[in-house]
Amino acid sequence: MGGTQSAAQLTSWLIPGQTLFLTIHLLGVVGFSYIVARRLVPLVRANRDFRFDQPWARLERVLKFWLGQWKHPRYRAAGILHIVIFAGFLVLAMRAFTTLIVGVSPNFVMPGLGGRAGPVYDIITDYAATVVFFCMGIAIVRRLVFKPARYEVPPRFGKAHTADAIFLLSLIAILMVADSLFAAARAAGQAQSGQAVEALAAFSLPWVLQKALVATSLPVLGSVYFGAYLLHELTFYFLLCYRPFGIQFHVETSLFNIYFAKLDREILKPVRWGVSDEHLDQVKSFGVKSFEDFTWKHMLDFYSCADCGRCSDNCPANAVGRPLSPRFITTKARDYSFQHYPMFGNSGNGKPLIGNIYSEDEIWSCTTCGACEAECPLLVEYIDKIVDLRRGMIDDGNVPQSLQKPLKALESRGNPYGKMEKKKADWTKAKEFQQICNVKVVDGKNGADTLYFVDSITSYDDRMQSIGRATAKILNHVGENFGILGAAEKDSGHEVRRFGEETLFMALRDHNVEAIKASGVRRIVTSDPHAYNALKHDYKDVPPVEHISQVIAREVKTGKIKFNPVENKEAVYTYHDPCYLGRHNQVYDDPRDVLDAIPGLKRVEMTRSRDRSFCCGGGGLMLFYEPKEDQRMGVKRVQMAAEAGANVIVTACPFCMTNIEDAIKVAGLEGRMTAIDLAELVDQQIARESPEAA
Repeated sequence: MGGTQSAAQLTSWLIPGQTLFLTIHLLGVVGFSYIVARRLVPLVRANRDFRFDQPWARLERVLKFWLGQWKHPRYRAAGILHIVIFAGFLVLAMRAFTTLIVGVSPNFVMPGLGGRAGPVYDIITDYAATVVFFCMGIAIVRRLVFKPARYEVPPRFGKAHTADAIFLLSLIAILMVADSLFAAARAAGQAQSGQAVEALAAFSLPWVLQKALVATSLPVLGSVYFGAYLLHELTFYFLLCYRPFGIQFHVETSLFNIYFAKLDREILKPVRWGVSDEHLDQVKSFGVKSFEDFTWKHMLDFYSCADCGRCSDNCPANAVGRPLSPRFITTKARDYSFQHYPMFGNSGNGKPLIGNIYSEDEIWSCTTCGACEAECPLLVEYIDKIVDLRRGMIDDGNVPQSLQKPLKALESRGNPYGKMEKKKADWTKAKEFQQICNVKVVDGKNGADTLYFVDSITSYDDRMQSIGRATAKILNHVGENFGILGAAEKDSGHEVRRFGEETLFMALRDHNVEAIKASGVRRIVTSDPHAYNALKHDYKDVPPVEHISQVIAREVKTGKIKFNPVENKEAVYTYHDPCYLGRHNQVYDDPRDVLDAIPGLKRVEMTRSRDRSFCCGGGGLMLFYEPKEDQRMGVKRVQMAAEAGANVIVTACPFCMTNIEDAIKVAGLEGRMTAIDLAELVDQQIARESPEAA
């Protein structure tokens, strides 16, 4: 190589290296810029989305979930592999840009690497390139040999992206080889020319290649040197321009997707950003019907999906064979975007999403449990999209047959059962209960400090009324001055809103807000996580709300609640996290602290617990929906409890209680397994001063 220090000084095909590589740079940058500009077209045409608030909180998210790769280790093997690759990319980023620049500027040195730091950084990057190369091999073997089930694509959802993934991984491996070969040829040429040889990291890929080239003649080394650099340039820009066409577009978009991710995930997206409830009557069309009805951030979600399958792997609807898999909600929309907005030419005519891209059953199958969102390492959002698609169907009058009756009942009676309002407080009139606990109805005459918001299922379902009475007795035991709204209370509207009936939800909410304000209470307690979530996040200008489990946990700590020991020594308890108490509101420890405070109670954890809890199947009006499925969600959950060695399932939600008790019967475990609400268990075990009080 005769003293040549840079590929820019070499000539090939009578073209100076500097000219050739400058041309490649320009073509690569222009090509990538054009591709990204075309990919941004649908985002420009999309609905608005307000994501520019709280910049410091958003930056914190980037540091945690993008730079810190916070969620990746939840799948240990794949997570560690991804973290290593990501770290390698970060280390190699400066080296990659330096390598690109020296093709046109022979003497360029990255600022900060001109002194002793340069050789140290080179050694680190030698190892990084080696590690990334071998990680690509491992990733390819995983795809071809081990084939994790979450990567599979059922025929109804399209074709698998295995070939695309292998191709992209191979390109990265080639890039690492080209980078290493370039460094190795330079070092070998320096050695043969009698120059000072740049140190290569021992046993790294560049070091191994340099040893292999040590006896190669200078002319051949010059060709290898030039060829390796050219291969690096072409591979780098081809990879850069190819990624926006496949599953690795998230490499470019993930940082932005995490920065603009929803900060308050428990709060449902409004019908239209920037349109207040008072002006919704001016909105011509509700929800998402065509692709352009999505917001720009939701389209960015489509681009950012890594197609890893973690969301679908944790989706209870997918697990029981319903026609829903969150992963394909995203990938089908991305494929549609690529086809609908081609690189060249005008976009095609938009098709209605329902019936063309998504099926009705696919969208109705979601329970809005949030398992998909809790698992996604790139913070892709699903619930808002599902609800928006439902809003679009509702707006077109497309309502499942099984849900029409409860919706009409909610509109006319304020509850999905169609029961009379005056019977709302009948659960308090049980003779034995009245003797020990007198529940007052708060109105203009009777006041209270605390409102017990009962909600529909606990008020009207004969079995769930037991939860209401247990809750009332607990509040009475701790000396709480409480009451209920009685006939003035309508359904919280939580399920109605997630079903997509926004205007009906608003009517229910506004009625309840007025009734709560008129009652003069200072705080609200509920035993229903769905009501808890609605009151806390969907309502405005109401007193602070607590779930009964939080009240119990606090009073246990203060000593107001003490427990008798468990009498049944054979009972083994497990706690089932309700989705809208756990995942959506992060209440995990309070119920467990209460259970652990009961003397003699044996508790085990199910494999899927806390933010990986498995939905009972009751969210989003699903108690009234008849889905197509291979197995009930509740049955699968009961089987998980049995596998954990439990024979008593404790939950803290009337929806969960309904589904789990039914599932115990369907699973053939009646007599061997029971279910009980946390409030019922506390009421049963609480140490009272006199037998009469019990």
